[in-house]
Amino acid sequence: MKKGLISVIVPVYNEKNNIFAMHDRVKKTFDMTEYDFELIFVDNCSKDNTVDEIRKLSQVDKRVRGILMSRNFGTSQPSTMAGVHHAKGDAVVLIDGDIQDPPEMIIDFIDKWEEGFEVIYGIRKKRKGPLYMRFFYKMFYRVFKAMSYIDMPLDAGDFGLIDRKVVDEIKKLKENEIFFRGLRAWVGFKQIGIEYVRHGRHSGKTNVSFFNNFKWAKMGIYNFSYKPLEYISKMAMLFTFLSILGIIYYIILHFVYKATPYGFSTTVILILFMSSVQLFSLGIMGEYIARIFNEVKGRPRYIIREIINSNNNQEEYLNEAKEIKTGGDQYE
Repeated sequence: MKKGLISVIVPVYNEKNNIFAMHDRVKKTFDMTEYDFELIFVDNCSKDNTVDEIRKLSQVDKRVRGILMSRNFGTSQPSTMAGVHHAKGDAVVLIDGDIQDPPEMIIDFIDKWEEGFEVIYGIRKKRKGPLYMRFFYKMFYRVFKAMSYIDMPLDAGDFGLIDRKVVDEIKKLKENEIFFRGLRAWVGFKQIGIEYVRHGRHSGKTNVSFFNNFKWAKMGIYNFSYKPLEYISKMAMLFTFLSILGIIYYIILHFVYKATPYGFSTTVILILFMSSVQLFSLGIMGEYIARIFNEVKGRPRYIIREIINSNNNQEEYLNEAKEIKTGGDQYE
């Protein structure tokens, strides 16, 4: 008898060569455990034959399910949440579809889970890739931790295992813009990290450019930090104080020393500097306002076009689709 079921969620986009390889390694990993598994591929509207590979695999192994998004929703995070909402396991494992994170580590996650930890995440002790990208990744996690209003683990991606009760709490969260590793830290519970080496892609090329990574980093910081706004406030107080000193200084020069400074270059420099500071501050406030605008619309975080190997009956599927269209609470 198996101890229970663990759901493995794999967000994918243009990963046709990694579908069967992922399944093979996950299956071999669970063959060494006392748990059964379901493997959920969530496709973010791939342009290659990824969906065809998922269909083929689902016919071979009924433990494999596919969730097909109605369109590309930008990042892998909506796909991750779709998988989380459909997972039926006693615990959920998140892993990227490029197999840079080793599925064999699931055994280590399970060991810690059985010890009583409710969230186990992988810590990227080392990673393959260009030196400049490794440097920026390191910098991001340290800046993110320093600026966040909660304690964020360093060098920890989405790869990890989450207990069912933690999953249920995450499903209650309503924000539209999702940064899953931040939500995982925010909910709390008993957490621990395990170090590992993140390898290069198993097959294919990355779909995430440097600028997409920058956008990703910005999203995480703005979603879990008030410090950019605090910096604007502190900067405003500093420049107000300096302006008062400058006013006093020029009044003394004018009335006491009867001297009117030339200062044309100084005036131009100050105007340009203060204008750039104001624009930069407006840009930061705009980032927060845009996120407020995105949240208050109340649109669903994702829409599903099709579920492969779904165990839901037709009535449940129609109710699910109705909740999506009305923008109500999904899959709860």
